[in-house]
Amino acid sequence: MSDDFARLDATAQAALVRSRQALPRELVDAAIARIERLNPAVNAVITPLFEKAREAAARAPDGPFRGVPTLLKDLVAHSAGDPYHGGMRFLKQLAWTEAEDTYVVSKLRAAGFVFLGKTNTPELGPVPSTEPIAYGPTRNPWDRTRTAGGSSGGSAAAVASGMVPLAHGNDGGGSVRIPASACGLVGLKPTRGRTSLGPDLGEYWIGMAVEHGLCRSVRDTAALLDVLAGPMPGDPYFAAPPARPFRDEVGVPPGRLRVGYLDRTPGGQPVDPACRTAVQDAARLLESLGHQVEPSAPSIGDPELVHACITVVVTGIARDLDHWSARTGRAIGPEDVEPHNWSSAEMGRQVTATDLLAAMQTVHAWSRRAAAWWRDGFDLLLTPTLPIPPPPLGHFDAAPDDPTVTLQRSGEFVMFTMPFNASGQPAVSLPLHWSADGLPIGVQLVAAYGREDVLIRIAAQLEEARPWADRWPALHA
Repeated sequence: MSDDFARLDATAQAALVRSRQALPRELVDAAIARIERLNPAVNAVITPLFEKAREAAARAPDGPFRGVPTLLKDLVAHSAGDPYHGGMRFLKQLAWTEAEDTYVVSKLRAAGFVFLGKTNTPELGPVPSTEPIAYGPTRNPWDRTRTAGGSSGGSAAAVASGMVPLAHGNDGGGSVRIPASACGLVGLKPTRGRTSLGPDLGEYWIGMAVEHGLCRSVRDTAALLDVLAGPMPGDPYFAAPPARPFRDEVGVPPGRLRVGYLDRTPGGQPVDPACRTAVQDAARLLESLGHQVEPSAPSIGDPELVHACITVVVTGIARDLDHWSARTGRAIGPEDVEPHNWSSAEMGRQVTATDLLAAMQTVHAWSRRAAAWWRDGFDLLLTPTLPIPPPPLGHFDAAPDDPTVTLQRSGEFVMFTMPFNASGQPAVSLPLHWSADGLPIGVQLVAAYGREDVLIRIAAQLEEARPWADRWPALHA
């Protein structure tokens, strides 16, 4: 039965339920069978919730995705009564659970989604590869020797292999777009304030982190944003509501857009030829669709911005350790976390309050300069999502005598993604290219603040011009 549903996106699965051609329990049982068959080779799902899912399928509310199976990333968002570990051995050993849903999880439930389990994530999320000591590495379904990306790598591997049609993820420096690129998926980072981090958090990493998910189709990406978008009580700020539902933008002609593109880094760091080719090919495709494309971009390699983002991240990790020490009543020491996170936390503890405020001001100043590029007449920026194809597992491992290697390599890997977490602009990675050896290579499109509508229109146009729905990895349902 699983093959009847495995290649359908979430929108198509929901349509089967609405038309009474399938029952929620059938969709859920089929997805569970796929997870049981595929997960041992991929290690995407770390906490199965199968019996709970079967019970939920029987009472799934009549939302737009009634009965559609999905998975939750085990970081930031959490579900009532279920384990929550954030990639940490410390919380795993305590068998930590959360008592309540976060707002995003409540919205997914209300839409009718059924949670089959939790997906793997790097400890506390700062590394762009999913290889926590607590649960072991998630393997890329396209090549199991390589990373599935991070920090939403478990969710991406699950969707890419066909376990579920879409899965929850969040993005603080590229954590949706990076695994989307590595696994051949659509990965949207919404505008800052579009989705809520509450009730636990008002913002995370000074507003750089946002909630969304990993999808196979643009229409699922848009419909999922409709489910999750909108302010919740206590949110410190929110993005202006769209003129109409985002799903209604799919198929709307985008008009003739002015697109700037960047196929190398201003700082001179190398970009793999396959990633440059992906951008150049996408630029030609956009031109063939009638858009004006030219080499131009804001200065994403600004050293002050890079330093400011590092300051924010290491301070955030220090705060995370303090937070979990307080919540659990146990002081976290160096033996409780991975060496790179302890090293980052030690760096973060050296940051003064005025240092952090200075970093925030640097981020805001850069964001204003970047916004001016869009104000001056550009509609979109086209870049590689990643500077290299998905690297082998272990690429980000800390050196025995230097745990800062992980932070350094992670910083190089997010050179195209993190700037737009800083600016808060929406950005999407699309699977438009594959390397000579068959690895997915995503390209990133960035729009002005609040303009997910433009991204969805152009993404749908590109999906129609160069479909990817029939491209599947070697390991798939």
